[in-house]
Order: sequence, then structure tokens, then C-alpha cells
Amino acid sequence: TINKEIEKELLPLIRVYKDGTIERLMSSPMVPPSLQDPQTGVSSKDIVISNNSNPPLSARIFLPKSHQNNHKLPILLYFHAGAFCVESPFSFFCHRYLNLLASEANIIAISVDFRLLPEHPLPAAYEDGWTSLQWVASHTSNDPTNNNIERESWLLDYGDFNKVYIGGDVNGANITHNLAIRAGTEALPNNLKILGALLCTPFFWGSKPIGSEPVDEHENSLAIKVWNFVYPNA
Repeated sequence: TINKEIEKELLPLIRVYKDGTIERLMSSPMVPPSLQDPQTGVSSKDIVISNNSNPPLSARIFLPKSHQNNHKLPILLYFHAGAFCVESPFSFFCHRYLNLLASEANIIAISVDFRLLPEHPLPAAYEDGWTSLQWVASHTSNDPTNNNIERESWLLDYGDFNKVYIGGDVNGANITHNLAIRAGTEALPNNLKILGALLCTPFFWGSKPIGSEPVDEHENSLAIKVWNFVYPNA
């Protein structure tokens, strides 16, 4: 094999070559959805949220076994970890986590396949988050032809739109924070309200250390390297 020239890399996560090829070094293998997972009883399937982007915005939705009791379930719109550049709702670790979360929390979970770096720089992931939240809210309309949006039967049949949550891990928590702020200034379809936000080990960083952040090696920290890779103009 010919040694290809590296343009930039963010180890141990991703490597970008000058010929345009990309190696995602830490992504877990893709796994299919399943009807009634043998461990949790949770069913999952893959859906398209919007065809207005390239590629189309998709997601994996998880439905716990308790939906058979004919009561409405809280809804969680979820954003996975991976420094904005690796992993997806269809990868093993994310799928397993959402399976367990939907089962133990007794919720419908929608894991969003937001666009990743470096092909899609920020704010693409933020915009995908907002599109996803608008899509959830659109299910509360009585107009079945609302803006050519594909409606999801699991949400319509089993979702409690008075209990909508948003959440995520690491960079997914950062997306969640961005959405919560935006929802405070821009109304969602049918004035949907977010009941709560889950920020699990949220990823925020600044050019100067604050609070308990270490002063030494601040400029060389992995967090700074991630932000310089993710949003070099920020």
C-alpha cells in the first residue's frame, strides 16, 4: 500500500488524509435494529426525519415493551457522543445504551443521526438537532399532511407530548444545551414545550480556564484539540 499523506488528525478519534479519505478510528461496528431485543424486550427501527439535507436526516427509534399496556410514554430526543466526528445511532455502543435506557426509564427514545465532521462542520449538528426537535413537535398537529413530514406511528400511538425531553452525552449534551437555548427564543410547532434536558458529562470548553479547570497544559488539552478540530473559527 502507498503511504498516504495526513492532512490533519485528532487522535485517538479520527484521521483525515489529503486525498479526502477519512479514518474514523474509534467507531464501534454497525448493528441492525431489532423487534423485541432478547435482553430488554425493546423494539427498534430506523426512520427518516427529513429529506431536506444531504444525506437525509435519519434516526433510530426505540419502543419499550411496556407500550403494550396502552398508556402514553415520555419521549426522549437523544444525541450520541463521539466528539462530533465518530459513532452513530446505528453503532453497537449507542444502540446497546439506548436499548437499556428505553427499557429501564420506560420511554420512547429517538437517537438522531446528526451530520459528522469533517464532511459537515458545525453548526450542521446543531441544525440537525433543531430539525429533529421540530419533527417531534410536528406530531402534535391535527393536519396529517403537515409540510410533507413523515409521521412516525410509534410516536403518534404511544408518545406523551406533555413529557418531551432532550438529552445526550458529551458532545450530544452540548447539542442539547444549544437546543434548549434556541427553544427558549424560537417557538416550536404547536408551541410544544420541553419538559427537561439531560446533559450527561457535557462537553464545554473555553480559550481560558475557569473554575476547577487546570491552568497548566490548558492549550494542549484534548478538549482544546477537539474544539480546534471541530470549530476552528469559533
